[in-house]
Amino acid sequence: MDRILDVFQRRDFIANFIIHIELSVLATLFGLVIAMLVAILVNRSDTASTIAINIGNIGRAVPSLCILVLMLPIAGLGFDNALFALTLLAISPILINAVVGLRQVNAQIIDAARGMGLSGRQILSGIQLPIAAPIIFAGIRTSAVQVVASATLATFIGGGGLGDYIVEGFQRGDIYISLAGALAVAFLAIITEVGFGTLQRTFTPKGLRLAQARARAK
Repeated sequence: MDRILDVFQRRDFIANFIIHIELSVLATLFGLVIAMLVAILVNRSDTASTIAINIGNIGRAVPSLCILVLMLPIAGLGFDNALFALTLLAISPILINAVVGLRQVNAQIIDAARGMGLSGRQILSGIQLPIAAPIIFAGIRTSAVQVVASATLATFIGGGGLGDYIVEGFQRGDIYISLAGALAVAFLAIITEVGFGTLQRTFTPKGLRLAQARARAK
């Protein structure tokens, strides 16, 4: 245990810890913006929605390391390449859930809103997004945890982060260095999971929470 704590006390540990957080936060934010824009654009078309979901499924099927390596000719080595690749990874879960969530809103509710004179933007912001919020946040939650874990691989393309310690430990034959890196990544992943789980519950409309509770009770 003392040897693991020694790694946590190294001067470069905080710097790599911050890099890992920066990569994860920025990639998730960029992925969220891109995915939501696409989901909103394809929302009114069944064909476009299906294409978006299929592209998202393809993105989820590609291994994280493959995406990092494939981006080398485009972005090169370093932080920017890692951020670009991680953003691509972040998009798929959010995009799929956002498209599905928006499309699952009852058509009768939307028709009733149109009958009341609401514009498409008002229906989207006041009805569709609140109803789809639990599904969208589930996608963001999955994406954020996936990005935190995948950011470990950034070390292979010079992106820095906590993956440096996992690789260093294997190179030096020192399992404690690798454990320190792995424990730090696990800690970030758990914090991310719990944090987004709380946000998901917070942004779920009260009516939906009550309906979900009744459904579980049955």
